[in-house]
Amino acid sequence: MEFKCGYVTIIGNTNVGKSTLINRIVGEKVAIVSPKAQTSRDNTIGIYNDDNSQIIFIDTPGYHKTEHKLDEYMQENIDNAINGDVNVLIYVIDGKKPLVEQYEKLANKGDKRSKKILVINKIDETTFERLYPQLARLNEIAKVDEILPLSAFKGKNVDVLIDMIKKYLPTYDYEMRYYPVDQFTDKNVRFLSAEIIREKVLLLYNEEIPHGVAVQITQFDESEEVIKISADIYCEKDSHKMILIGKQGEAIKKLSTISRIAIEKMLDARVYLDLFIKVKPNWRVDNLILSEFGYSNKD
Repeated sequence: MEFKCGYVTIIGNTNVGKSTLINRIVGEKVAIVSPKAQTSRDNTIGIYNDDNSQIIFIDTPGYHKTEHKLDEYMQENIDNAINGDVNVLIYVIDGKKPLVEQYEKLANKGDKRSKKILVINKIDETTFERLYPQLARLNEIAKVDEILPLSAFKGKNVDVLIDMIKKYLPTYDYEMRYYPVDQFTDKNVRFLSAEIIREKVLLLYNEEIPHGVAVQITQFDESEEVIKISADIYCEKDSHKMILIGKQGEAIKKLSTISRIAIEKMLDARVYLDLFIKVKPNWRVDNLILSEFGYSNKD
């Protein structure tokens, strides 16, 4: 018996489709997705299993300009993920944007011992005529082991990526799995529920507000037929609180509804969801509050 098992880290700028890719590979929603930058804040593990392999993917926040302590936490997450014991490092770039420029910003990141695969995502949103000259140039300059155009959204070439990764993973003569075969992430349902709520904030509200929002689950009661969940949504300003609530509470009602539906889908159960908006000024620059919200890499 030949069995493959190992760790793969995915890195790239914001909005290149890293989380969409890991969700597609795993077949479950392990990372939230939105069209806004800086969606992911934590490293999230997604676990791919088949009969002869287990691949542990680490989805990281996107590279972006550091402005707050929260940004520093996100950058530290990326550094931890690429400098650990990683078998394969995947660079993800956006096929709609200049490829060489994107690659050059990622080149040489990560442990030199890791095999490197350069993924050009979103090929469904561009044309072969536009991509071909840039791909030819990448083939000349990119110091990687593989280059693969794909569409995470449509699933095109994702199976090819899995086969590429397996080539570079350790081989065992027995079934070697770090996680149970039915486990698809390292995150618990409280964390995933909070992230779903934050994802819906990113989708519903304007640019400034979502990035100043943190979500804490204060109740998660599974003792009855309907799961009861309460969550506090923290923002930085009273004016932001009013926008989050909306005129006559319409905005938070919509947020609660779409969040509840998504959480019910994840849990495959009925959910009663209560949301409360609270204000903590400048929480993104306060280490104590960041730690309280779970944004700390210290034990």
